[in-house]
Order: sequence, then C-alpha cells, then structure tokens
Amino acid sequence: MDQLIKLTIDGVSVEVPAGTTVLEAAKKAGINIPTLCYLKDINQIGACRLCVVDTGARALQAACVLPVAPNMVVKTNTPAIREARKINLELLLSNHDKKCLSCARNQKCELQQLCFDLGVEDGERFAGSMNKYDVDDLSVSIVRDNNKCVLCRRCVAACNKTQAVGVIGPVNRGFNTSIESPWGMPLVDMSCINCGQCIAACPTGALHEKDSTKAVWDLLADPAKHVVVQPAPAVRAALGEEFGMEMGTLVTGKLAAALRRLGFDKVFDTDWGADLTIMEEGTELIGRIKNGGTLPMITSCSPGWIKFCETYYKDFIPNLSSCKSPHEMSGAMIKSYYAEKMGIDPKTIAVVSVMPCTAKKFEAKRPELGHDGMQDVDEVITTRELAKMIKEAGIDFVNLPDEDFDPLLGESTGASVIFGTTGGVMEAALRTAYEVLTGSELEKVEFEQVRGIEGVKEAAIQVGDLTLNVAIAHGTANAAKLLDEIRAGKKTYHFIEVMGCPGGCVTGGGQPIVSARKRMECDAKVIRAAALYREDEGKALRKSHENPSIKALYADYLGEPNGHKAHELLHTHYVERPKYSK
Repeated sequence: MDQLIKLTIDGVSVEVPAGTTVLEAAKKAGINIPTLCYLKDINQIGACRLCVVDTGARALQAACVLPVAPNMVVKTNTPAIREARKINLELLLSNHDKKCLSCARNQKCELQQLCFDLGVEDGERFAGSMNKYDVDDLSVSIVRDNNKCVLCRRCVAACNKTQAVGVIGPVNRGFNTSIESPWGMPLVDMSCINCGQCIAACPTGALHEKDSTKAVWDLLADPAKHVVVQPAPAVRAALGEEFGMEMGTLVTGKLAAALRRLGFDKVFDTDWGADLTIMEEGTELIGRIKNGGTLPMITSCSPGWIKFCETYYKDFIPNLSSCKSPHEMSGAMIKSYYAEKMGIDPKTIAVVSVMPCTAKKFEAKRPELGHDGMQDVDEVITTRELAKMIKEAGIDFVNLPDEDFDPLLGESTGASVIFGTTGGVMEAALRTAYEVLTGSELEKVEFEQVRGIEGVKEAAIQVGDLTLNVAIAHGTANAAKLLDEIRAGKKTYHFIEVMGCPGGCVTGGGQPIVSARKRMECDAKVIRAAALYREDEGKALRKSHENPSIKALYADYLGEPNGHKAHELLHTHYVERPKYSK
C-alpha cells in the first residue's frame, strides 16, 4: 500500500500517496491551479511557471513538478502568486500573434482562457520586439504557425513520447527559441506520420489541421457533382462535444441528419466499410494461417500507423494486411458498385469522408488508393471541421431529430462501430473468424480479453483447434515496443491490431480538443470508447458477416471475399519511405 502524505493547501487538509505532485493534490482538494505547459502523462516540465505556488521556500515553485512532502503548507492564491502568474502570462503574450478572431482555436484556446481567468486584458505591458515566422502549410494534414506558439513543448512531448516519431523540437535559446523540424525543414519533408497528436496536445492555434471545408462547400455547390458523405465510427462518439454535449454522448442519428441538411446527395456510413473490411481482412488472415503466409498479419486501418511502419519498420511491410482502410473501401464501392446500381457516371461522384483523424487527409491522396484514374476518396474533413460546417450553416445540432443513414452502403453491425477504439478491429475480426473457422455460433460475442487501454495487450483465443495468439497496440510508441520484441524473437503472434493514436480513433488528431484541465478530470479515450460499446450492444446484428447489405454486395458484385474483383478494388500495397527528404 502506498504511503500517504498529509499536507495543507490553502487551509484545506489533504492526504495523498507519496509521489503525488502539489498540482494533483490541489485538484483533489477542489483547487484548480492554472497550467499551460503541463499535460497529464505527457508533459510535466515546469516551464511556463503559471502553476507557481508558495511553500515557504525562498522562491515560488512550479506545482506540476513539485512532489508533496509531510506537513507541507501550500498557498496557491496570494497577491505575489497572482502577480507572478500575470507577469509570466503577459511575457508570453508579448511575443504572441493575438489575432484571436481568425484563429482556429478561438474560444477553445487555453492561453485565451488563462487571460480571462487571470484578468489579463491586452498583454501590452511588455510590448516590444516580436519574432515573425513563416507558416508551414505544405503538409496535406497539419499546419504549423509558430507565431502562435507559446513554447510549452506539449507537441514535442506528444511527438516523441506518445508517438516515438520526434520530428519537432526546440532550437536556439532565450527569446530566439522556437519549435522546429531538423534543419528548418517543413513537416512535409520529414518523417511526420500526419497523426495530429501534436494538434491534440497544443494549447493554442500554433498547430491545426489543414482546412478542407472550402473544398467541400465548393463540391456541394457544384450541380455537376453527386456528393456522397461517410462519417467514421468514432465521430458519433465525440461530435456532440463541439455543441456543448457531455463527453461520451452518442449522436449517430443527429450526425446523419446534420449531414443531410448540409446538402450531401447521399449520407452513407463508414461502419458499412468496416464490416466489409472484416470480410476481406478476416479471409486474408485465415488464408495466411492455412497457407503458410506471412505472420503475424497486422491491421491496416490506421494511416498514421501505416506511414510509421513504412518509415521506421520497413521490414514489417510484408506483415501488413493488404486491405484498404474502411473509408477507402467504401469510397471504392461508391465509385463502382453504387455508381453502377444507380446508373451514375463515377467520374461525377465526389466522396467526402468525415474522420477523427488528420492522417486520413494524407491517406486519401495516396496514389495507391484509387482506380480508373479516380481517387477512392476526394476530400477528408475532421470531426472539428464538420462541426465548423454545421455551425456555419446555422444548423441547431442539439435539437435535430435522429435520422438513419441512407441504405445500400449505410447498414452496419455492432462489430463495425467498435472499430473506433483500440481493440475494436481485433474484436470485430474475432467474431467473424471464429464462426467461419468453427462453423459454430458464438454464445458470447464480446471478447473482453482484447479490450482496455493498456498500451500493449496480448491474448490467446481458442478458435476450434487453433490457439490464436493476438496482440493490440495503440499509439505508435507502443507499436514500436511490440515490434521490437517480435524482431528480437521474444514474441510470436498470428494477428496484431495497431492503432496510430492512443486509445484508437476516439482520440484521433481530428477529434474535439480536450483541454489540459479536462484531461486531469477524465480520460476521453475511455469515455468515448464506452459510447461505441453501447452502440454495439444496441445493434440487432453484431457480426460483420451477418450484414445483409454486405452479403448482397458479394452475391451481386464482388463474388467472394479476397476474390479477383475484391482484390482489384479493396486491396492495396505499401511503399518504403525515407526518414526525411529534401
């Protein structure tokens, strides 16, 4: 049992385990100490000095890195502390682009909120020289604007610690310090995996997704275009947060209704593509096991993970499933099967994907993901960008009635919706693989062994006479640890699921921003995942191979899973990538 430490914070007696920081102890006492550089489990460096407290020491100390001590007496709200915080905040503002109204993070900016909370009105007390930076907007996924950077290094920690990519870091010293890529290169020329975890970590508008809303508005306004939209599973578990709804609120019906009101010609569901993915991926796995194919087979749904593998673990490229990701499969079917059914020229169809992921913007542009001179998906917008469009259109999202997705490519099972959380693809695949291999019906469809938020999970699943050894990793740093163990011969598996972002798509780089303060109170990846599991439980059909519209697709068009036509439209290949180029 952990040793408990007693201390007093602003006259409140608190008892916490040894090793707890003063910041965490204050939170337990109901006292919010302001922070900026602090990000729970990712960045604890005491750099911004906004969390300073008085412990009776000779100088104020940063609460985020200060461990509690027995009988410590802490003051968090003295005139000297308030003035020190104001000075530190105003010094940051003195070198900050304060064009807040045009900023991507306006009203969701932690710096802006701190100014309001601490009573800083204009930040002109220390006005003087300001650094000017060119905006790096060459990436298809991420925009970097150092004019709005506060040097908190949260993005650096996310890129290094969470993702093990490390393409950004501090350069120079003092007033000239900035966050850059090596040699001042743009992100597009680095081994950035486009995951957007830097955006999720950033407290200001220094990092944001490349905006695609204008391109989508232009498509919707073009009478020559038949515009089809499809939202990913994780979007329905997070979009409501952009409209003040509680985290974890499912908005599936409102999502379909909002997309229809925006003017899309058809509103399909990427969940349908997830069911299709399981049919192809599950069949591929069974084939590899039976025919001596390359094992372990590793999932290919996460484009951030795919680019990470292509860049850092090239020797595992043969292990990747050849299946396209669900929204790319749906895009391919929209421009072939759906076009043929409806008698529409596929070249007039535009497919828009609503994704929780900034890496999907990069994925959609990959030349490998298309056919007959067409990309499978034309435009990708994030959950945040969709919210922006809904607000711009004046749609009262909260009060929208629930509506269904359009049929043909809108019907889905419970297995597909859990694709949005870590372990979900694995569980969906196991539900189908078990019944296909054994010919028996599962008594219980939940595979609890593959659920949870541990960085790496392992399980041995008995499927008939076969013991299927599986593993799940989320966040590419965890994937790297797992692959290193396989390289070293320490681990052997049949099937591995990797999600590029921590927690899977539910906390992707395009999801609603969760502030540092909110992260201290709750875990978004747990709450949003629970919503997806609830939707799965409420579905009449919970296994991908039971989806009647998927059955019809194979009967009427594709023939059989992994057949010639399926390979032509639903499978892809990968490329080795350099760690940087110039």
